[in-house]
Amino acid sequence: MRFLKWHTIRLVLMFALVIFLYSFTSSRNSHRKLKKSEVIFVGQNNNFVKQESVNKLLIENSSDVKTIAKDELNLNKLENSINAHPMIQKSEVFVSVDGVLKAVVQQKTPVARVVDEQGSFYIDYEGNTMPLSDNYTARVPLISGENNVKNKKKLSEVLKMIYDDEFLKKNIIGIQVLSDESLLMSNRNFDYQIDFGRMLNEDQKFKNYKAFFQKAVLDSTLYKYKKISLRFTHQVVCTK
Repeated sequence: MRFLKWHTIRLVLMFALVIFLYSFTSSRNSHRKLKKSEVIFVGQNNNFVKQESVNKLLIENSSDVKTIAKDELNLNKLENSINAHPMIQKSEVFVSVDGVLKAVVQQKTPVARVVDEQGSFYIDYEGNTMPLSDNYTARVPLISGENNVKNKKKLSEVLKMIYDDEFLKKNIIGIQVLSDESLLMSNRNFDYQIDFGRMLNEDQKFKNYKAFFQKAVLDSTLYKYKKISLRFTHQVVCTK
């Protein structure tokens, strides 16, 4: 019995010691100052926002990150501040075990640039607007014409198709939106226009255009045409 009591007391004391040490260590750790801040960009489009701009949002009003204690941080607030930047898609903010305040940041991906009387801006991969950057200009199709497109979702899908396809991404440089919301596209290397028609059966239309282009470029007939019509799903109509 005495052995069992002593064994129980030892377990209780050991358990209390562990709790004390853990609490003491956690308290000291939370009051420690940060060593530095670090911004890590992920994804392919990392040229629109500089690390310095994100770092300013990360350390808020402090001039030196080393003056900030861990327990003073509000990581959710920092994430929201970075995500509010018009060129940032999303971010994750955390403190590493060695005391480094880190922000993993994904910038937005522009798929087109709108030009009108009021100015210019990008449309990103999600179909939202994105301002131009002083640091970098993306090589994306220019959109002109009717800007009050009713079916913006369909236009966004067309832009994503172009961006995701290596051939179309290099070939299509301009898109004019007509009053009936049909599309007139221009290409990089030839003088013809692409009459895409209304935003219907987009995938098949692009397949038809790519097949036509591969054939026509071999027999050197592309220079003869002024317009390539994709309005009809099952055929490509060319006008000289």
